[in-house]
Amino acid sequence: MKSLVYLGPGTKAVQDRPKPAIAAPTDAIVRIMKTTICGTDLHILKGDVPSCDPGRVLGHEGVGVIDQVGPAVTAFKVGDRVLISCITACGKCVYCRKLMYSHCTTGGWILGNRIDGTQAEFVRIPYADMSLYHIPDGADDEALVMLSDILPTGFECGVLNGKVQPGNTVAIVGAGPVGLAALLTAQFYSPAEIIMVDLDDNRLDVATRFGATSTVNSGDGKAAAAIMQMTGGRGVDTAIEAVGIPATFELCENIVAPGGTIANIGVHGTQAPLHLERLWDRNIAITTRLVDTVSTPMLLNVLGAHKIDPQRLITHRFTFDKILDAYETFAHAASTRALKVIIEA
Repeated sequence: MKSLVYLGPGTKAVQDRPKPAIAAPTDAIVRIMKTTICGTDLHILKGDVPSCDPGRVLGHEGVGVIDQVGPAVTAFKVGDRVLISCITACGKCVYCRKLMYSHCTTGGWILGNRIDGTQAEFVRIPYADMSLYHIPDGADDEALVMLSDILPTGFECGVLNGKVQPGNTVAIVGAGPVGLAALLTAQFYSPAEIIMVDLDDNRLDVATRFGATSTVNSGDGKAAAAIMQMTGGRGVDTAIEAVGIPATFELCENIVAPGGTIANIGVHGTQAPLHLERLWDRNIAITTRLVDTVSTPMLLNVLGAHKIDPQRLITHRFTFDKILDAYETFAHAASTRALKVIIEA
């Protein structure tokens, strides 16, 4: 089968790989219909994710059709259309029992990281009963791909961890796909203001269309001052970091109000400064999280009720034979204006 394979920092290729086989009774083999590229895939290609070894098939998002099931799989059968969760959960270990599926002792974020992922014609899904979701009749496959990762990530790591509440002021630093997913889902809680921060005016325009009340282009280095002026010198109740570089985390430290929360989403590959000399008496909370996908059933219901339209995040579409072009488009989003790309297998 055709697969997109990580060959080491800065290197990837389309290769022929054997079709995966059932390795455990709880496995399912899924034929991929549509997948996408995540910012985390770019972090892997930069060498920021040491757990991902060269030779790994990338990808942890997608929708598909069940091709085979192991004898212990009871919730799915051959031919079922399914949404693949980016997180694999056994449902039995100490962390799964705490609903911290991302830290499952035999699962977690393994797809496209520790085991072969979804950027291929077929993928093996361990613990299929806990790691797949039935696709509702009439649901749009492309919209559902956004529920594999970025919508639950933006919601859980940004909105829930950030304690977004009605009437609050929220700043989201980074208007990429995950930041925009946080923007869409923050509106579930009716904050009074959502300030979007980015270097890219196009993405800030998209954020305005998606519901941001204000935008700040941080290219002049004065974003913190601008946000403090917008908030009357108080700062924001929730600062969501959705980039994963030291400068953006430090910006969140500079704009959070006393009693506020910094919710980190970004994947950090280098050390970020923590200014406790300024923050020690500010009563703030700093949260980190890898998405657990515990919100996926709720988000499926919200999508089914047409209360959210994640398809708006999709800007480009490719067939699998053009996946290298898809990577180029996604990696150069400033010039291509890409948000999420859909790859049809």
